[in-house]
Amino acid sequence: MDESRADETAVRREERKQELVEALALFAVLGYSEGIAGHVSVSDPVRPDHYWVNPFGPDFQRVRPRDLLLVGPDGRVRSGRGALNPSVDPLHGELHRARPDLTAFAHTHSRCGKAWSALGRPLDPITQDACALYGRHHVYEQYDGLVNDRQEGKAVAAALGSGSAVILRNHGFLTGGRSVAEAVWLFVVMERAAEVQLLAEAAGTPVVVPHDVAAPTSEVLAGLEYAEVQYRNLYESSIRRDRP
Repeated sequence: MDESRADETAVRREERKQELVEALALFAVLGYSEGIAGHVSVSDPVRPDHYWVNPFGPDFQRVRPRDLLLVGPDGRVRSGRGALNPSVDPLHGELHRARPDLTAFAHTHSRCGKAWSALGRPLDPITQDACALYGRHHVYEQYDGLVNDRQEGKAVAAALGSGSAVILRNHGFLTGGRSVAEAVWLFVVMERAAEVQLLAEAAGTPVVVPHDVAAPTSEVLAGLEYAEVQYRNLYESSIRRDRP
C-alpha cells in the first residue's frame, strides 16, 4: 500500500472511531447507559469482518477513540485498550456476521427499553414517529440470562431477520443501521416510542395507525438521510449546546 493510500485508510478508520465515541457520549447524556451494561459496535471501514466496540468498564462518556477495541472474526481483540465485555462478541459479532449490510449495532439497558421488553411484544404504530418502526422490528422471545455463547447470538440475529431492530425480552432494545448515526437514531426512536406507548396505555386504549397509512409512513421515516439528519441535530443540541 502506498503512502497516500495508507494515510487515507488511517483517516477513514479514525473518522469511524470518532463517530462511535460521539454516539456513546450521546447515549450517556440521554441517560441510556447503566453501569457497565451496554455496547455500541461499528464495522471497520478497511477490514469489514472486524468491528470496533467500547471496552468493558468505562462509562460511555469517558470512552475515547484510543480506548476502542478492534475485534476480529474469531472474537479476539486485535487492537485497543481494556477488556472486552464477554457478552459482546456472542451478540454483536454474530449480528455483524449475519448482517454485513448493517454497519453498526447499538444495545443499552435504557429505562423504557427495559420496561417495554418485559411485555414481550412489538411496539405499535400509535404515533407518526412510531411508524418508523412499523414492520422493521421483531421480538426475541427468550431470556436465558447473560448472552455468553454464539448460539444465542445467532438466535438473536435470526429474530432480527431482515429488520433493523429487535426487542430482547426481559432485557432491552437492540438496533442496527447502515451507519452509526442510523443505528443510534433508531434506538432513540424506539426508546421514545416505548415511553409514549407506556403513557398512552396507562391512560387508555391507544388508536393504532392502520397498515395502509403506517407502511408508507415508515418508508419515509426510515430513510437513511432522515435518520442521519435527525441524529446530527440531536447530537448538536445535546452535546454541543454550550458552544456557539
